[in-house]
Amino acid sequence: MDSKIHIPQNLPLLPVRDAVVFPYMLLSLYIGRESSKKAIEEALNKSRIIFLSSQKNADEEIISDNSIFKVGTAAIILRMRTMKDGRMKVLLQGLSRALIQDIYEKNSYYEVNIQEIQDLETPELSPKTLKLMNAVKDTLKTITALGGPASPDLLMILDEVNQPGKLADLITGHFELKVHEMQNILETVDPEKRLNQLHRILSKEVEIIRMQNRIKKMVKNNLSTKIPNESTLKQNPNLSYATPSQDPKTEEIQELIQKVTDAQMPEKARKETLKQISRLEKMHPESSEASMIRGYLDWIVDLPWNKNTNDNLDLHRAREILEKDHFGLNEVKERILEFLAVRQLKTDSHIKGPILCFVGPPGVGKTSLGKSIATAMNRKYYRIALGGVKDEAEIRGHRRTYVGAMPGKIIQALKQVQSNNPILVLDEVDKLGSDFRGDPSAAMLEVLDPEQNCIFRDHYLNLNFDLSKVMFIATANLLENIPYALRDRMEMITLSGYTPREKVEITKKYIVNKEMKNHGISNKNISFTEKGITHLISHYTKEAGLRNLTREVGSLCRKVAKKVVMGEEISPAITPEKITELLGPAKYLKEDQLKESKVGVSTGLAWTQSGGEILYVEAIRISSSTNKSIILTGQLGKVMEESAQAAYSYIRMYSEKVGIPNNWFKKNEIHIHLPAGAIPKDGPSAGVTLATALISLITNTPVRKDIAMTGEIGLQGQVLPVGGIKEKALAALSHGIVNVILPLKNKADIENNNSKDNTLKELREKMNFIFVENLDEVFAIALEKEDTKTIREKPVVSIAS
Repeated sequence: MDSKIHIPQNLPLLPVRDAVVFPYMLLSLYIGRESSKKAIEEALNKSRIIFLSSQKNADEEIISDNSIFKVGTAAIILRMRTMKDGRMKVLLQGLSRALIQDIYEKNSYYEVNIQEIQDLETPELSPKTLKLMNAVKDTLKTITALGGPASPDLLMILDEVNQPGKLADLITGHFELKVHEMQNILETVDPEKRLNQLHRILSKEVEIIRMQNRIKKMVKNNLSTKIPNESTLKQNPNLSYATPSQDPKTEEIQELIQKVTDAQMPEKARKETLKQISRLEKMHPESSEASMIRGYLDWIVDLPWNKNTNDNLDLHRAREILEKDHFGLNEVKERILEFLAVRQLKTDSHIKGPILCFVGPPGVGKTSLGKSIATAMNRKYYRIALGGVKDEAEIRGHRRTYVGAMPGKIIQALKQVQSNNPILVLDEVDKLGSDFRGDPSAAMLEVLDPEQNCIFRDHYLNLNFDLSKVMFIATANLLENIPYALRDRMEMITLSGYTPREKVEITKKYIVNKEMKNHGISNKNISFTEKGITHLISHYTKEAGLRNLTREVGSLCRKVAKKVVMGEEISPAITPEKITELLGPAKYLKEDQLKESKVGVSTGLAWTQSGGEILYVEAIRISSSTNKSIILTGQLGKVMEESAQAAYSYIRMYSEKVGIPNNWFKKNEIHIHLPAGAIPKDGPSAGVTLATALISLITNTPVRKDIAMTGEIGLQGQVLPVGGIKEKALAALSHGIVNVILPLKNKADIENNNSKDNTLKELREKMNFIFVENLDEVFAIALEKEDTKTIREKPVVSIAS
């Protein structure tokens, strides 16, 4: 017994038929009785230790104090598996013999109070005991040589046993003796007496085996001529040999072979699987390696090597499903319809699944879109969360040499969906990490490469699996966080934030109905007005997506539901006033454009993960005799600080054109501040805004309050392109600013007539975009002058729909 394992005094009872369990013995049992199943479950829920005692009469179903032997064995449950027929298969190891003090029924199973019987171990054995131990070992070797039921592995184990009691228990547990003989040995406490009993039994076993061998030889010699040969069997079909019933191991092997046939796997995989089955057949069924191979084979035969779903190629149906589930997102929908169209036209050869990456702020529907695509195409759907994954083995799997090894997430997903052409959504691919265990993003390179994933090799399987039929859809918030090599393997589709108008439509068509259903209320109880929805969007949410908006609608529904249940009278109309009453004061106060044009204050546009934002840049002059040129505050990042330095250098050069003396910069310090100092800010797109605020300051000319701007600048005054144009334009529009200065090279982002994006169309209709190439043009448009009216009417490049 392992002294480290504490055996409780009260244990669930497992009555055993036609067997006696000994300490140190490994035993596999099939459990069918309900009371025994309950006992197993109770043991697993507690210490995993259970008490086994043999029944005196194997046919008795009702257990009582007199129906089982008093001495039994406490054993630990190593493994339990539920069979298809409802039985349990358990693997146990004996720990220690014990005496039953009391037995009682408890919750549909039996429990016993036991007293543990300790073996007497002596550090020094007497010559008589040593002689007896050697005699037992020699007898066991004789049985093995005669072909008896002794395993050579047992002899190797016994060489290391130096206690007579343990020797007797180990040997007895490996022989199929009669129950009363085994029980007598179990009940014998004195180790030497126990070994004497075993020696007498083994000696008789030797005589029996020798006699059986002589009889077999005589029978073989006398009856060899009487055994029907093959031709005799053909002439007399009624003659046959009696075939013994198959044991569980043979049934398991045959079941695995049948599964290999049904799986229709590639030839190399089939050969390797059959090779592993052959290895399993030669092993002891309860050995640790057999358990490992059995788990490996279960994974291989359960994979969908040749199982797939038939794509529904009806484009009209697919469009209807995509439109029903999601508002807008036309570029994504068009791409899916294009894939289905190609599948219709090209049916003669295999088409590799597209590898898409939806990039956009949280809450715009990237993940849910994958589920809608699966429904539209009649494919299985599975989502793999990659956020925070740092171990390469999570993707490629663990090698089988490790304890607890298993395949990676890709193979697990395919086994789960039982199809080799599902839609797998790789969620948050931009949040993959890396550490000493490897780089998962590097492992994804093979998965997402159409030229390589047809022979994807998982470390656990160590076999090639074809992933080329899988449609992979990755999602990400930030494109910059995805390694370039991984980006290069995916088709990027940008999902921008929704406009206020789109949010109103989505709320009316989708969110309100969904939340009303979730909270058990109807149109009689609540009715959202368009003004109410607009107020909710602008004053209670600040996001590019819809998650917080959905929560606020749900919160309103819950408050109305409570009033309905409590019998309070409430008007169903959800107006701005009603929203304030139910949800409290506005969380976000809408910041409109500046009330008046100011010197040194310009309006910029910024991009954030939640969408676009307006950004005010403030500059003031401080008389100073120090040589410090510029002070920057507002928690600016390094890139934005460099943009401010570039703007300052250009303005010093530009000052000569506007008649500002050089000593102005020696006498004055400039302090630049960006409000909301608690929020970090970075990026080069504020260069135009910074330069405009500076030129306004040194020329004492106000910046127009009705213009916002964005763009990177160079030291020569050129205006360079930036990203996030759509989101920035939406931010300006939401703050009541319709005039926006943009780099000329960003003109295509606004004037893309081939795009089916309704948001761009709405922006072109409502806003005036002014495209510039250099800062001179910016200053001419943005600064208030006496001829401002003329400047407004004649921008450098302008479109107004």
